Amino acid sequence: MPERTVMLPGLLPAGPDEALTGGGREIWAELGAAGALRSAYRGGDPALGVDPAGLGRLLSEVDSQAAVGATLSLCVQLATAVPLLATGSGPAGAALAGALAGTSVTALAATDTTAGSDLTALGTEVSIGDHELVLRGGKRWITNATQADQILVLARHRPGRHFTNFTWVLVPASAAGVTARPADTELFAGAGVGHLTFEDVRLPREHLVGRPGRGLAAFARQIAVERLAGALWAVALCRRALAATKAGLEDPARSDEPLWRHDSVRQRFAACVVAVRQLHALCRELGDRVASRHDAAAAALLKASAGMTAERVLADCAQLQGADGFAAGGAQWLRAQAAVFGIGGGVTEVVLSAVADSADALLAETGG
Repeated sequence: MPERTVMLPGLLPAGPDEALTGGGREIWAELGAAGALRSAYRGGDPALGVDPAGLGRLLSEVDSQAAVGATLSLCVQLATAVPLLATGSGPAGAALAGALAGTSVTALAATDTTAGSDLTALGTEVSIGDHELVLRGGKRWITNATQADQILVLARHRPGRHFTNFTWVLVPASAAGVTARPADTELFAGAGVGHLTFEDVRLPREHLVGRPGRGLAAFARQIAVERLAGALWAVALCRRALAATKAGLEDPARSDEPLWRHDSVRQRFAACVVAVRQLHALCRELGDRVASRHDAAAAALLKASAGMTAERVLADCAQLQGADGFAAGGAQWLRAQAAVFGIGGGVTEVVLSAVADSADALLAETGG
């Protein structure tokens, strides 16, 4: 996709010298230098949790002009990687400072080469000694894998599927035994998506992030926030796609009778507007609940809604744009990229099962 210049009104000065260009790493650096990354957190401090309004505004303004891959690169770091760094010290503290300044990029490596999204079955292992860690295994489809300075790796430190058997390790991307290769996809340019291999990676014990055994618990808290971030981003992306679609439907240069005059077209478009407004309302209702309490049921509701809304809206936009949707970077391409909302951070079917588990409580909240 062609590189776009990004201006962020309200977050960065509007002069030409402050234009943002490039992929996720470059835009992260510009935002960090401007102090804009801190706007995603309460009081500017990741340890205090995300501020839903600030996070939504930042993601929306990046999405409005940046490639989808660049926004994906930022989203994972803002919602998950950076807050996890805030739970550690030593190397994690240094990585956190660099992240907020925009001088370093952190990849979050949870999805395993052997277990996929079933994290309790992952095969990546870390041996924890008194002074040294040894990491072995691999991760796949990791955002920022090929452009990270350090990698937060979820690894097993003892056998079994119990949730206390896992911990986080902060691995310098340049450490001996670390290999990163790009994923075989043309989607998400600028996100550095790739696969990682760890072959007897030896690190000082201080590279543990948080206490051993707290890895999955910490991940569960932050995946809820990542699902909120995905929903906020889905609203922004769908809004952008609908605005572009409507402009094309109204364009008198394309036809003596623009398609916007056809009631069937208007109704189909309006249904998409309703769906996006519903997702937006859900983000407003549940945002603080997820950010403050890491409410898993609320996060699952947001994740399912985001995946289904993005799929519907982008499919309709691609259809309404007709042949123009097949242009480079057009609606059909955006539709393929938007499938990430129904896969990343938990596939829609899995999170719908979580919604079903909490159905009684969720329905009770709609009463009186």
